[in-house]
Amino acid sequence: MTSQGFDLAVVGGGVLGLAHAYVAAKAGKQVCIIERDARANGASIRNFGFITVTGQERGESWRLARRTRDIWVELAEPAKLRLEHQGLYVTARSKEAVRVIEAFLATEMGEGCGILPPDRFREVCGGFGGPDLQAALYSPHEVRVESRVAIPALSAYLREVLGVVFFNETVVFSASPPKLETSRGPIYAEAVVVCPGDDFVTLYADRIAAYRLRKCRLSMLRLAAPGFRLPGALMSDLSLTRYRGYAALPEAKALEQVLRVEQNSHYANGVHLIVVQGEDDSLVVGDSHHYDHLPAPFAPADAESDILDEYRRAFGQAPPEVRERWTGIYAVADDRTFLIDTPEPNVRLAIVTSGTGASTGFGIAERVLKDLLALELEFAQ
Repeated sequence: MTSQGFDLAVVGGGVLGLAHAYVAAKAGKQVCIIERDARANGASIRNFGFITVTGQERGESWRLARRTRDIWVELAEPAKLRLEHQGLYVTARSKEAVRVIEAFLATEMGEGCGILPPDRFREVCGGFGGPDLQAALYSPHEVRVESRVAIPALSAYLREVLGVVFFNETVVFSASPPKLETSRGPIYAEAVVVCPGDDFVTLYADRIAAYRLRKCRLSMLRLAAPGFRLPGALMSDLSLTRYRGYAALPEAKALEQVLRVEQNSHYANGVHLIVVQGEDDSLVVGDSHHYDHLPAPFAPADAESDILDEYRRAFGQAPPEVRERWTGIYAVADDRTFLIDTPEPNVRLAIVTSGTGASTGFGIAERVLKDLLALELEFAQ
């Protein structure tokens, strides 16, 4: 802490807030995080922990994801973060899906990726894959951490090694430097980054309202250990029409038309498939997407059924027993994957609006802090 207070106060202790604290602290700044809960308990721990590069929206989001992936890898050893697995496989069950993969590989985003014929995919992936499997996209770029473990571990690293001060169970009522008014009294900082997640009303509500954000409720599952070890994360055909890096390609339109007829319920529930595996061999599987300004806390059972049905189609076998169920809420926008706003001097408002905080957060933080704190960062966009 400087004689005037902190160089930077970060409001919000989720993955995006932690990313800002990490970038600033590594640059030698005195940093605090102010978090309203006892610990991060929202979307940042309720996801796959899947650091996705391949399939991110073409351009800036894709570049930010590549940078964020690199930082997760750099952090793994010092922060004691276990990388559960690396790489991604996206199965294709129709000629339309194969065409999307081929079109993707022809772009700059396909660098290092490849397409596997069914026999090769089954060889690599332990023999699974439905009878209608046509091919699979392989990407080496992804890594995966266990979110519910990695977020607390990252917080501990920031606190114990980099000297970041945490004010937990503390609400910020105003965030105008050099003084922040909080439920525990004033905190002083020269600059502030507000990372509110899906809280659109506590700070800068008018600024946030201008972006017409909504909220997405997702449903996810943990399945029992299946008796095999995945070589990487798995996605399937539905992902090719959902992830913007694929879905924006012209070839994705024909695939979407087919899937909307054949799997209309899946589309109604916003289902696509991601399967990742933990150290205990259990599978984290999801997810569905339901949108509203205030999503109800009631997760429809047919969404879970559709997720498990897509598992059967992709794996060619029944899913293991469900061991856990949960939901999460995150901010979404129709026209952007993240937003950075300047509500007042020396304040930045940062919100990921696409459910990709773990995948793009460190890159976004570098971009914000290069501007806000005039940090010299080689990779900042």
